[in-house]
Order: sequence, then C-alpha cells, then structure tokens
Amino acid sequence: MSPGPSFEAHEIDLHGHRAVYRTAGEGPTVVLIHGMINSSRHWGDVAERLAPTHRVIAPDLIGHGDSATPRGDYSLGAHAASIRDLLVTLGVERATLVGHSLGGGVAMQFFYQFPQMVERLALVSSGGLGQEVSPLLRGAALPGSAALLRLATNRRLVAGLAGAGATLRRRGVAGGVYMQATARALAPLRDPGSRRAFLQTLRAVIDVRGQRVSARDRLYLLGEMPTLIVWGERDRTIPPEHGREAEREIPNCRFVSLPGVAHFPNLEDPDGLARALLAFLAETEPVTIEGRDWGAAIAHRNGGPPRARAEA
Repeated sequence: MSPGPSFEAHEIDLHGHRAVYRTAGEGPTVVLIHGMINSSRHWGDVAERLAPTHRVIAPDLIGHGDSATPRGDYSLGAHAASIRDLLVTLGVERATLVGHSLGGGVAMQFFYQFPQMVERLALVSSGGLGQEVSPLLRGAALPGSAALLRLATNRRLVAGLAGAGATLRRRGVAGGVYMQATARALAPLRDPGSRRAFLQTLRAVIDVRGQRVSARDRLYLLGEMPTLIVWGERDRTIPPEHGREAEREIPNCRFVSLPGVAHFPNLEDPDGLARALLAFLAETEPVTIEGRDWGAAIAHRNGGPPRARAEA
C-alpha cells in the first residue's frame, strides 16, 4: 500500500530551510521518525493504520526525503532539535515518539534533550543500543565511499534493483521488499546534496568499527516511561539482541518480535508493527516528566544528590 491522500505532505520554513512532514488522523499525537536515507513516505502504511485513533506526524529529517539538504550539523542532537522545533511550531506539547533504525537513535536523543515532551517511547530495529551493524554501513563510513555511492545511485542500477525486488515480492520472497526499500532509498541520493547529507549523518553515528554512539549508559533515565521495542527476527542490519539487552535494562519495557521480518518492519509487516504500536498505546498510560523527576533519576543512579565541595 502506498501513502494515500489521508497521509498528506506539508511544508514549512524552519530557520530558513525547507522542512517537510506528513500528517494523518486525529487524537493523541504519535510522531514517526524514519531511518537513514528513508523518508516519511516509508511510514505510509503504518500511519494509515494508526490514523483512526491518533494524530500521526511523520517528519522528513533534514537532509532526507523532501526536506532541505543544507551544509551543517547532522548529529542525532541536531535532528532531535529540528523535530522539537517542528512540534512546537505545530503546537504539540507532548507526544509518543516512534523511531526506526537511525530514527530510534534520534527518538532516544529527543527524550534525553526534551524529556518533558515525551509521553511514551517506541524503538523499531533501533540504532544506539549496541556496536554491531552491517558491514555495508561500516564500509559506507570509510573515506572514499562518496565516489562509490555516486556509482551505486546510477539510474539504471537503481531501476534494475527496484524491478528485481518487485519480481521477488510477487513470488513471495521476503527479500524483495528489502530490495525495493533499498532502491527507494538510493534514488534520492542521485542529488549531490542528499549524498552529502547521508554521509554526514552516517559518519555521525557509524565508523569502521560499527556504531559509535550508544544510549546504553542512559537507559536508566527512562524509569517508568512506557517503552516498546520491536524487532524483525531476520534483521541482519542491526542484531535483534540489541533490543533484547535493552529490554532487560529499561524498567517499564516490552519487547515484540516480528517473525520473517528483516530491518524494515514498517515496509515488510506494517500490519504487525501497527498492531504492536496500537496495543502499546491502548495498554499504557502517558507519562509526564518534570525537571525535578529528571534530577532525581540522575541523583538516584549516582547514589544521592551531589555533595558540596569543600573550599580549600
């Protein structure tokens, strides 16, 4: 299913740059954050399943989709701040955040920077929970990868990949969806600005040894925050074990495994992912975090409030 008319695209100006987002439905707000070289379009099937009971907002991260590709900061913190500015502009004070892959890292960073705006957190095949990542992504972070990426985005090559994926999908081969998703992701990278933004985003979180940014040391801050982790059992991009290990460290967390699914649950099994999200939304209460709660959580972890330092 492709995004229908109910998943409408909008454009606003943020700090002098074009920011695109899509919306659907009415009700409590759910923010869907896409992964690397994906876009809000990749959430279409999930958004339409959430829309009957929730207001869905899916931004194109800066440098991705139809948003601008400026030279600048593509760190997790910068992406999180851009989403904060979009939500404030739209009058959204609090929301449930759902992040896929890179978007999971952005969602966790958003929670860390703006905890008072987060009611629940859902992580889908998320980055930031361990070091291991596919060799393809590690290789893309190497010097000289820009030239290879330019070759990989050749129009004929991308079209061939998309066609092969469609053929496999018609034959019921699960890898066909993955190939189609890869082709959709590569197509926008024919634009030099998009390639530059992709490489800057990639190198902010991945190097030759794997993921270089981790949220594991701060998972305790989630405390009683309702947290959902969803992973495809066949994921070879980021190991499902990362999610299982995080589940054991997050106090109020549930883990859902999707059989037969690789790294793109939103494309490979939107029904299964939407069911997991809807159950999570229905069976948990939103949480509001105040500044004093944040300080208490850090103090508790450190064995109490900081002691006064004696004057020499």
